Amino acid sequence: MDRVKCVCGHVNPHGTNLCEACGRSLGHNEKTNNKLVDMRYEGVARRSIIHKKSFIDKVWTIFSSVKFAICLLFITLVASAIGSLLPQEKNTVIPFGTTVEQFFEAEYGVFGSIFYMLGFHKLYGTWWYITLVFLVAASLIICSLDRFVPLYRALKKQRVERSNGFMKRQRFFSSTKIASSKVNMTELEQRLKKHHYNVRIENQSLLAEKGRFSRWGPYINHIGLIIFIAGCMLRLVPGIHIEESLAVREGDTVVIPGTDGAYYFKNNEFIVEMYDEEDNKAFASALEKNNGSIIKSYTTHGVLYKSVSETIAGATPELEEITEYDVMMNKPLKFDGYAIYQMGYDAQFSDITFALQKKENSYGKPIGTITVDLMNPERTYDLGDGYVVVIEEYLPDFSLDEDEQPTSLSANPNNPFILFKMITPESPDGETIYFTMLGLLEPNNSQNNYALNYVQEGYDYITYLLVKKDLMLPVLFVGGTIFIIGVMIGSFWYHRRVWIAVKEDEVLIASHTNKNYFGLRRELEKVLEELPLTIPEDQLVDNKKK
Repeated sequence: MDRVKCVCGHVNPHGTNLCEACGRSLGHNEKTNNKLVDMRYEGVARRSIIHKKSFIDKVWTIFSSVKFAICLLFITLVASAIGSLLPQEKNTVIPFGTTVEQFFEAEYGVFGSIFYMLGFHKLYGTWWYITLVFLVAASLIICSLDRFVPLYRALKKQRVERSNGFMKRQRFFSSTKIASSKVNMTELEQRLKKHHYNVRIENQSLLAEKGRFSRWGPYINHIGLIIFIAGCMLRLVPGIHIEESLAVREGDTVVIPGTDGAYYFKNNEFIVEMYDEEDNKAFASALEKNNGSIIKSYTTHGVLYKSVSETIAGATPELEEITEYDVMMNKPLKFDGYAIYQMGYDAQFSDITFALQKKENSYGKPIGTITVDLMNPERTYDLGDGYVVVIEEYLPDFSLDEDEQPTSLSANPNNPFILFKMITPESPDGETIYFTMLGLLEPNNSQNNYALNYVQEGYDYITYLLVKKDLMLPVLFVGGTIFIIGVMIGSFWYHRRVWIAVKEDEVLIASHTNKNYFGLRRELEKVLEELPLTIPEDQLVDNKKK
């Protein structure tokens, strides 16, 4: 790659726009080129500009483009915004017996169905979203490297003496016809130092600079973003980030997901507290609209256990009680890096009571009653005197499979189906009757003398909990903090430079800032106040006014 030699004799890397030594525009005629110089990156050569031949060069050029980075960020933000319109599957209580697709369709209609079909219900785990985030991170890294390294080198080695052309094409410039003997460089140095400038003087030339660190603000927030994205990506590694839902029936003890069988949780009792008009008259209208049923709070009285025995499949673990805790909304149970949050609750059949009666005496005293525990039903119920009720088949979550054969979708009694055989002295072979959610029905063409009549059902509360563990929270916090620091540095501090060159009968003053030109002008007016030097004009604004 050919290097570019400036008229001052300095040899610059290919692609350099401004000479690293004197600041002349390379490849342009200074006498006729009246445009202001582009000082964003000090005219340095960037890899994305000087290398464009190989495949890697082209990929580097694409990823170093700010437009490309903005497009990626825009697509990622739009996808994230759509994904946040409805809850994610992991943070949603899906009722027993309902598929995720059915839930989104039932709760959110057509939009819910489309949301599910496009995979937005588990957006943050989809391959294309992860790819987008990875591309954003790659773009941030390449953008930063492409600009930071040459800019750092240019600012670190910037010269005090600059060419006349460089100074004249700065946004702030003035020329004063005055004898050099009347210019006191020491006084100029002191005045600039009062405004917190670092000043260097060489051969009747002066460079004053302050706020250079603000140039690194964008790169600091890039580092923060990269750390933040890395933290998010590492959450995909198993064991680093756990977010699992847990449903526990009252009285049940279940293993806590994500703990490898080390911890168990028991739902001792679930309590729902409702608002009433006596509690707060402010809710009176709301209570009236909702028929007096507004939830005030719900609490899971739970017990945390730790397994102290080896995990053996099928064996009952030996548990040691760790603590009792009331899990409520915004009051999670925390232990060993995990947190259990209260998400919701549901009521589910626990048992159903039936009465055995002779049909002709269906309104009279029953022969006996049976109570079927839907979680653990007995096989036979002996009512005495030759009356026995047998459960021939029990499907707790009844459905039909692809071959139209009865099956159970789960072990939970969401849609119980029970086939009974009633054995009586009059019918020792038994009479058949079955129970579904539609009621008690007899097989076609049957002529039963006895019947089972529904008496009552019992319910158990099921508490829905969210188990979370996130080892990346400190990393996300550090990344977010660095990002904010970078934004503040880039927003509230400014990189300002003033060049003064004293010639034999002329003094040139030029200045540049990366932002807040109005503030720079005010500052120059104060520095040059009462001195026989012309205050630099804003060539962009003042020329437009003319």
